[in-house]
Amino acid sequence: MDRVRDLASKKAAVIFTKSSCYMCHSITQLFYELGASPAVHELDKDAYGREMEWALRSMGCNPSVPAVFIGGKFVGSSKDVISLHVDGSLKQMLMAAKAIWF
Repeated sequence: MDRVRDLASKKAAVIFTKSSCYMCHSITQLFYELGASPAVHELDKDAYGREMEWALRSMGCNPSVPAVFIGGKFVGSSKDVISLHVDGSLKQMLMAAKAIWF
């Protein structure tokens, strides 16, 4: 879990993904469209990917990917991010974390 928290705190927006996950790709693209440049960590291509996946599950992310962190705080999975985007909160969170500037 320490590795996940460490990686999540290194950049304003961080997304843990798997290369074969279409929702991971969609969430990442949403961040790019909003003007953010998130750090993307593909668990299936990381030597510690399995351990990080278990850590994400223990944090309440089920399914384990995509797991989104903004400003070092766990935001949630795809359904949480989409809900935040629909109500306008996602952009505000990204601005507050200095992941985007407007």
